[in-house]
Amino acid sequence: MFQTTLFNFPVSRFLRFFSTKFAAVLKQLFIGFLITLSFFSCKKKDKPVDNPSLPSQSTSNVSYGTDARNIMDVYLPAARTEASTPVLIMIHGGGWSSGDKADFAPFVDTMKRRFPNYAIFNITYRLAGNGVNLFPTQEQDVKKCVEFIYNKRSEYKISDKLVLAGASAGGHLALLQAYKYTSPVKIKAVVDFFGPTELTQFYNNPPTVLVPLLLLNVTGTTPALNPTLYQQSSPLTFTTNTSSPTIILQGGADIVVSPSQSTLLRDRLTTLSIPNQFVFYPSGGHGDWDAATYTDAFNKIEAFMKTYNP
Repeated sequence: MFQTTLFNFPVSRFLRFFSTKFAAVLKQLFIGFLITLSFFSCKKKDKPVDNPSLPSQSTSNVSYGTDARNIMDVYLPAARTEASTPVLIMIHGGGWSSGDKADFAPFVDTMKRRFPNYAIFNITYRLAGNGVNLFPTQEQDVKKCVEFIYNKRSEYKISDKLVLAGASAGGHLALLQAYKYTSPVKIKAVVDFFGPTELTQFYNNPPTVLVPLLLLNVTGTTPALNPTLYQQSSPLTFTTNTSSPTIILQGGADIVVSPSQSTLLRDRLTTLSIPNQFVFYPSGGHGDWDAATYTDAFNKIEAFMKTYNP
């Protein structure tokens, strides 16, 4: 536990508040977003099933590793094949120190309606804090999960066309996996909801004093003391002219992840001629968007994914 105090309150209390804030904001937005799900149900219809002999399948809490949090929910569509069934892996947020795959449940329902031919994997990973599961544990868990799913292609009857989607810390982890690793498979596209992209700047130029405390808690160090860790944990470090196409969704009133984190990535991808789309909602906060904003966001995600992972 940290012994330092800030404004006469224990730092540990701030850290608990901040990690809870990440999860609470996302849960608040999900509740509002559920209102639109009935609209999606009416608007989006499943494609005809070509092979009814292979039914859809849903399985909860499938282990992809040895830790209790190395689990995922698996949603396999009917008529799937190794040749044609694309894959979507969803990665929750929570400041790397809180959250769970349950936070993404409303998004799973939406994605199933919009992409009925996709196999969807909604994952949980180990959480950092107080000297336990420090970076790069979360990165390693996502990598392990991607490798597990890839190696199960034959069993699941899915292809090697993988898309990663994440929110906040999950957006960071999705970007890091896609840009940093091309083995065993190159990620086809990334959907990034306001994920941090350059952790040294995130630490040094935070939108709130709580960000450096959070990063200290989940890394165990600072950029000054361990610049290599911060560099190796930043998606921006690994952008190249072969990086995966990326759609970035960002609120202009985000007080947790500054818009500058997203524009840094947008500008780098554009310079490298990597296909990307920057979707900016000037009045949007850290995911606490209204139903109309989410409808627009998912319309754009749908078009992007159908372009880059048809």
